[in-house]
Amino acid sequence: MSALSNSNWDRRSILRAAAGLSAAGALTACGGNNGRSGGGSSGTNLTQYFHAYGEAGTEQAIKKYAKAYDKANVTTQWITSADFESKLFATLLTDNAPDVFEFHPQIQMIKSGQVADLTDIVDPVKADFNPADIKSHTVDGKIYGVRMIDDPQFFFYRKSMLEKAKVEVPTTLDELTEAAAKLTTSKVKGLYMGNDLHSVISPMIWSAGADTLDEKNQIAYHTPGVIEGIKKMRKLFTSGDLLLGAPTESWDPSSLNQGLCAIQFCGMWAMPAIQAALGDDWGVFPFPKTVDSGKQSVYNGGWSMFVNAKGKNVEAAKEYVKWLWIDQKQYQEDWATSYGFHIPPRTSLAQTATKLKSGNAAEGVKLFNEFGHFDNIGWTQAMITSLEDVFANSVRKDMDPEKALDKADAAVNRELKKLFG
Repeated sequence: MSALSNSNWDRRSILRAAAGLSAAGALTACGGNNGRSGGGSSGTNLTQYFHAYGEAGTEQAIKKYAKAYDKANVTTQWITSADFESKLFATLLTDNAPDVFEFHPQIQMIKSGQVADLTDIVDPVKADFNPADIKSHTVDGKIYGVRMIDDPQFFFYRKSMLEKAKVEVPTTLDELTEAAAKLTTSKVKGLYMGNDLHSVISPMIWSAGADTLDEKNQIAYHTPGVIEGIKKMRKLFTSGDLLLGAPTESWDPSSLNQGLCAIQFCGMWAMPAIQAALGDDWGVFPFPKTVDSGKQSVYNGGWSMFVNAKGKNVEAAKEYVKWLWIDQKQYQEDWATSYGFHIPPRTSLAQTATKLKSGNAAEGVKLFNEFGHFDNIGWTQAMITSLEDVFANSVRKDMDPEKALDKADAAVNRELKKLFG
């Protein structure tokens, strides 16, 4: 789900847990602290943290769910700052830490004992969750976190613009580059992939037939195909056909909706807003093959609910998470499809979600199932930053890709040694 606020911040920055884990200091009040229920019979007080989603009705929905819970008084902190993750992790080190919070699977949280083992509440319904979501939250056979929504990301395009320029939907990175050139005019850029290109790094790697890490938690991204992909991204960056310096980041569909570009990388959450702005004049396609030996790919992001293992009410918090994100299927479907489009991680819900059964939403689900890649819980923010540096050096500054990857390898291997020995 997007964060379509007035602040222009990178959705990927929300993953920056590594710095937050070592941060200190209390979080001052932010967002609406008025999500308390009408009074639980147990008298237990729980606090949950959410970052401020931009879709209308999201804050009200979360507080409505909390109010319906009668076994505890649940207060919601709706955090509007651009640096949600650093504030969250700083607060987790204080007495004001939340009992429950949303985030992404990160192995540091488990290694530090920050998040509670939720295997006992997930295991009875494990078969009903997307297996990839279970895998991305599992360490040493234990499940940490309950997935709330899956957020596939792909390219959105203006059908009329492609038709006018006689451009076919690209299936390779070379074709995407050629399409961007043909679609660029004095008023419209052919392609937008975010101002820093960070959101397409992993898809480019997957579409080169590589991966971030292999099953043994060893580097898997340093391949000839990825090197070739970096060179192609450099060509795109310097072509003049790429929208740079856009008013909002790529998670916001405004650049496409307002005609600043013909093709934009974004997420499924934006579909209702795009439909409202463009009618049926749009379509979607996966990240194209980086090289001929690669395969198209779709990054599946999303959000999960975690329990603070160091909180004062761990069992009560687990009971609340079970009630809302495992037992209350009507709330889970409402959260996934009423405020932007997302795929429910529960298979039974995904199969019956009527809003995802037709048009581009159905196509998005199809791409999700055919080309999807999920977060690797061992791929940490420090590692993510290392590859962002590769793009900064090689794509934006023309450093030799091999040397840039060698530098990233050294940083990633240091992290892998810390985590896995």
